[in-house]
Amino acid sequence: MQDKKVVQQKVFTGIVVSVAMPKTLVVKVEQIKKHSKYLKFYKVHSKFKVHYTTATYAIGDKVSFVECRPLSKDKRWRISKKV
Repeated sequence: MQDKKVVQQKVFTGIVVSVAMPKTLVVKVEQIKKHSKYLKFYKVHSKFKVHYTTATYAIGDKVSFVECRPLSKDKRWRISKKV
C-alpha cells in the first residue's frame, strides 16, 4: 500500500490590478509587517500573475488564489474564488 502525501497549498487574497493578458490576472497582495528594531509597522506588497479560465474579472475585484504547478514562466498560481 502506498502512502499519499498531504500537501498544504499556499493561499493568498489580493486585489486585481490588471486584466490585459488573456487567461491571466495580475493580483496585488499587501502585508503589514513590524520592524524588529524600531517596532514600527510598514506595508509591503507583491504582485502575482494568476491563471483563470471561465469567469470574468475586473480591476478592483478581491480574489483568493492558491499555489499550483508551473503553468508558464511566471504563472504558478490559479484563482480559487472571488471574495
